[in-house]
Amino acid sequence: MSWSVTHSWQAEDKLSYLVAAGNDLVVCSGLELQLLDLDANLRWRQEMPFLIHSAAFQSGKIGVLCGHGFFVINSSDGTRVTEGRSTRGGFSDILARPGGGWILSCREGNLHLFNEEGRGLRRLASGKVRRLLGWFDREHLLWQDDGGRLRCARLAKQDSQRVLEERIWSWVSRMFDGRCLLQSSDGSLWEGIPHPFGWDSLEKIQDASIEPMSAIRGGDGWWLLGIDGVMTNISGIDTPDKLETTVLGKDLGHLLVGLGPDTMVTANRQGLLRYWNAPHLAALKHSLIQKMVADAKVASDWDERRRIFQRARTAEEEGRVSLAITLYQTLGRTEDVKRLLTREREDT
Repeated sequence: MSWSVTHSWQAEDKLSYLVAAGNDLVVCSGLELQLLDLDANLRWRQEMPFLIHSAAFQSGKIGVLCGHGFFVINSSDGTRVTEGRSTRGGFSDILARPGGGWILSCREGNLHLFNEEGRGLRRLASGKVRRLLGWFDREHLLWQDDGGRLRCARLAKQDSQRVLEERIWSWVSRMFDGRCLLQSSDGSLWEGIPHPFGWDSLEKIQDASIEPMSAIRGGDGWWLLGIDGVMTNISGIDTPDKLETTVLGKDLGHLLVGLGPDTMVTANRQGLLRYWNAPHLAALKHSLIQKMVADAKVASDWDERRRIFQRARTAEEEGRVSLAITLYQTLGRTEDVKRLLTREREDT
């Protein structure tokens, strides 16, 4: 079995952008922001003051760029969290930040950091950005500059940035699970696993000339949507000697978004969305869901440990040593317990 269209949906106006919101789909059509579920049922719609040109999703909120402004929208009902922020020349791209918040590039050559509610925190002079690519962690951001080079910024108390290498890339995809797809100036395609100071790996995977507009990584490798509306699968990347290239369809439009390892959506500017499904990848999706549940549990456990640790630190600072010892014991922090027991003996 292979990928096939399960159902379609027609927007009332031209489409400008799509972004996944979990299993739901954020559709930017004309002046409207709409949220569709996995069966293409409309959950809500929200009118925006200007045409929408980019969006991102994170933890129940949607960051939206329209006109010169930036808005944060609740994904549950479409209500606005803020009345919006703007900058001279407008914003050009947006990414959600791991752990909460947003990073935006502007046409004046700055990166703007916002919290999850859309309140501005600070900005970094980055030079003009062609595309934001992804995060290595909460502090390290990767992007492609206006000249085609890859850059990494460290957003901490003292912001800094560096060029990964001097090589020029004509096109680069977003990062998916730490990987990105790149096109060199001669038209060949490469897959890379970057880190803040270079590459863990960088391999040429395709010599044929494809002009990609967007790409996602599904359960069976990379899917590319070209400027001619042709969608191509490049699989077997982990085993280059078995590299396979498959054309799924033609005249599929200009937008491509993944809703998991076995579901993706293509769309054209006239507003036609096609939902694609791969039954042979359903088992992979189930295993990924189980992993997400396990990861969420680990994250909640770490959140609880962090809260207990903060209570212990506060108790220690306030002189409540016995309480601090008890809290440190629950965390298994033997050295802190010994340190405070020594402090108690010295005080007596």
